[in-house]
Amino acid sequence: MRNLIVACAAAGSVAVLGGCATTGGVSKADKRFLRGEYETAIELYKADVAKGKDIAMANYRIAEAYRLSNRIEQAESYYKAALDGAVKNPDAAFNYALALKANGKFEEAATQFQQYATNGTNRTLVARAEREAQNAKASTQLTAMRNNNEVMPLDQINSPASDYSATIKPDTKELIFASGRDGKKYLGNGENFTDLYAIKFDDMDKMTGGTVAPYSGTAAAAPAAGATPGSPTATPSKDADKVAINKANTHEASATYSPDGKTMIFARSNDGSKKGFLSVDLYVSYFRGGAWTQPELLKGVNNSKADDFSPVLSPDGQTLYFASSRPGGQGGNDIYKATMGANNRFSAPENLGDQINTPGNDNFPAVAPDGTLYFSSDGHPGFGKLDLFRVEKNGKVTNLGAPINSNGDDFAPYMTGKDMGVFSSNRAGGKGSDDLYMFRKKPLKLVTFYAEGKVQELDTKTGATAPLSGETVTITNAAGQKQDVQAGADGTFKVKLDSATAYSLVADRPGYFAARQSVSTVGRTPAQDQLPNEMNDISIPVTLTLNKIVVNKAIVVENIFYDYDKWDIRPDAATELDKLVQTLVDNPDISIELSSHTDSRGKDAYNQTLSQKRAQSAVDYIISKGVDKSRITAKGYGETKPVIKTAKTEEEYQKNRRTEFKVTKINQAK
Repeated sequence: MRNLIVACAAAGSVAVLGGCATTGGVSKADKRFLRGEYETAIELYKADVAKGKDIAMANYRIAEAYRLSNRIEQAESYYKAALDGAVKNPDAAFNYALALKANGKFEEAATQFQQYATNGTNRTLVARAEREAQNAKASTQLTAMRNNNEVMPLDQINSPASDYSATIKPDTKELIFASGRDGKKYLGNGENFTDLYAIKFDDMDKMTGGTVAPYSGTAAAAPAAGATPGSPTATPSKDADKVAINKANTHEASATYSPDGKTMIFARSNDGSKKGFLSVDLYVSYFRGGAWTQPELLKGVNNSKADDFSPVLSPDGQTLYFASSRPGGQGGNDIYKATMGANNRFSAPENLGDQINTPGNDNFPAVAPDGTLYFSSDGHPGFGKLDLFRVEKNGKVTNLGAPINSNGDDFAPYMTGKDMGVFSSNRAGGKGSDDLYMFRKKPLKLVTFYAEGKVQELDTKTGATAPLSGETVTITNAAGQKQDVQAGADGTFKVKLDSATAYSLVADRPGYFAARQSVSTVGRTPAQDQLPNEMNDISIPVTLTLNKIVVNKAIVVENIFYDYDKWDIRPDAATELDKLVQTLVDNPDISIELSSHTDSRGKDAYNQTLSQKRAQSAVDYIISKGVDKSRITAKGYGETKPVIKTAKTEEEYQKNRRTEFKVTKINQAK
């Protein structure tokens, strides 16, 4: 991918050198830079730095060489060194921010972009810097999100060279892609020129088996003058076997085919001999008489002042999408479309507009079988460099997220079906600079929740517990629907629960306080990547402990506190009293006394009055919750019944200041 992107770099090279003061004329490094031979220029500039020669400017041009050869992540330290050396270039700070962004340093990038937006002198870049600052902030949140996709490298295809931009030829079902595995060295970035290659998989669904071979589609003679492209009368020339789609010292990439597989449009660079640098155009060839016609420039689409690349035809073959750096766009590379007319030629290209195109680079469009448009961009919020995006039905652009996108270049999607396809990436861990990957949405892993518990009895004297066999547990969901399950001989039970639902489990036995526990499956489904199996059981432990009811035995109600010299029910006390309300609801056959106690500090009469008011406030609160007032009595004991009679410490006084209840009567069941 770097090879096609950097093809127009010499124009940028002139701008870089023209915007910087130079000393001693144009050096050997500058000449290489101007010719777009960045790999050689980088080494020469590094030698200048080592010699102490114009260090700030040499560092800046190293950084620019990396940027113009689409390796901006390697430019960060050189931009910083240039800026620290007070390099005289108005755009250096902006490009430094781009390098920070490419390395996933979004907070630093946002700061640098914002500073440039405030202090920069290039109006175009100032406007872009404001947008990039917002994007960098959005990227911080975006990178924390993952989706339910799996990504697998196509290792039988990938090589140490660049392998990218795949498509499937519809009639033969071959996967066609670009690769530099056998090309000559391209001095723009030190990698090889790329050609088109093909593989016919043994298993297309899994993309396994088969052998990679150069795509040597033999060329035939072009249709006769005046013949309609695609005419069946075209016949191969005598020299057909001498003409091939792939040419030496040029880049070929991004093939796309008509629905019948008989028309191929692809991107090809020149060899640099005429213009002094490489540029890229779209070419077309037709399969006629058993061979391909001589590739020719696609009429009415290419722009002589720009690179035109990454073509893709819509599924019906009537619309051509492609990327171009032509003037008049949003900035960088934009995506255009041209439609097939009645004369079997494409209309004038139309820019897709600023909802899709950005001041950054937007390229490598793809159209899914259902017509959904996908593309690559570094101008929308993303993970640092090029990311894959989808255009929703409402026009909104959506980042495909991790693990499809990474902090490397992720580009050139090709959709093989719903939520599955092939894309290219130079992410870490690959075999070469760019590799091909298959992605697909994982089958949704399912979760079944269970309440797995036990019913037991508490021995209040020893504190020991023993299982209660055969006890019935009533399970009530949030909608009020009930289900009974019976515990086994060992007191255990297990019952299936629905997801995203709250439950209440109750065990009730005559002569015992009912035992209740709340269980919820809301928000408890783990993330897909945390589930080990396609089907997963998750048990939620439940323990229901039944306590015997002992008449007139005091039970402390914990955490009932009052403000000094007051008896109002505070919110924290209300929470605890609600539990007592639930006890009375669960045990409708009991009546209780609720008592309040003070410590021994203060006058007896005052403590007695205060405790009675507090007890009555608690009772009034419970009655307000719907409990029959005949079932509950308020009693204030003041300081007359201390737990610790000789209390001296604050902790001991606190134990004496308490709220209790005791069962005064067990009513006969009606």
